[in-house]
Amino acid sequence: MRVPLYFQAKWKVFSRVEFVLCVMISAPVPLGVLVALARAQSPGHGVKNVSTAPRDARMPFRIGEKLEYHVAWASFSNAASIELTVPERRDLMGWGTWHFRASAHTLSPMRAMIAVDDQFDSYTDAATLESRQYETYLNEMGQKQMEVFHFLPEGQPSRAHVAGVVVTPGTRDPLGAAYALRGVDWAQTPEFRAPVYDGHDVYDMRARLDVPAETVAVAAGNFSVSKISIRLFQHGKEVPGTSFTAWLANDAARTPVLLVAEMPLGNFRVELVSAVQ
Repeated sequence: MRVPLYFQAKWKVFSRVEFVLCVMISAPVPLGVLVALARAQSPGHGVKNVSTAPRDARMPFRIGEKLEYHVAWASFSNAASIELTVPERRDLMGWGTWHFRASAHTLSPMRAMIAVDDQFDSYTDAATLESRQYETYLNEMGQKQMEVFHFLPEGQPSRAHVAGVVVTPGTRDPLGAAYALRGVDWAQTPEFRAPVYDGHDVYDMRARLDVPAETVAVAAGNFSVSKISIRLFQHGKEVPGTSFTAWLANDAARTPVLLVAEMPLGNFRVELVSAVQ
């Protein structure tokens, strides 16, 4: 079946930037607590004194967490399924990192027009929560593409002779940004900003607490949540016609419950179906 260009254009926007930001930013906002946990350096890189070494941030998620969502788009009430997982902690070229993964699959009847099976992997520094490596595995309408991006903060030497993308210190990939935001203490932080690089463009992500407590109903049940608005900027100007609203459960895990994305080529509703935490 030949896919109409109208649908191809819509899915291209969704699957590249907005898909990753939608799905992954649906995780942004739990009240996190930072604690002092010394991080040991990997062999061959020396050992830093505990008093000066970076310390891991204690986050509300854990290894083994699995969150499942369904996506409504336009007239499709169940357009796609999405799964977010935390498979492991891993040493990556001397950095202690969290490994985050997101996968998405279009569902029938939309799949008859647009067959998509995508996966995104983020390796996020356990101490600074900036991205160290971002991987995309795209399988869209019969075309496969794999990309691996090594983030190299300005002024830092490359590790293991791996070519990297030079970024501003503190830069996140879209998936890592979502999980990093789960550590923000919104009671003390009126607005959180971070640069986000998706492998193609750099965005200034700005997230703000709108409502500290309200109730929403999704497939997984009724939840008391915090409402967060998210905006994207480039070169100091807001990306037009693009905005996100996320609702995070007011529980210890700060579970991402619901995300509504408004974009020029269509609006999306991403809601929680089940959670293993």
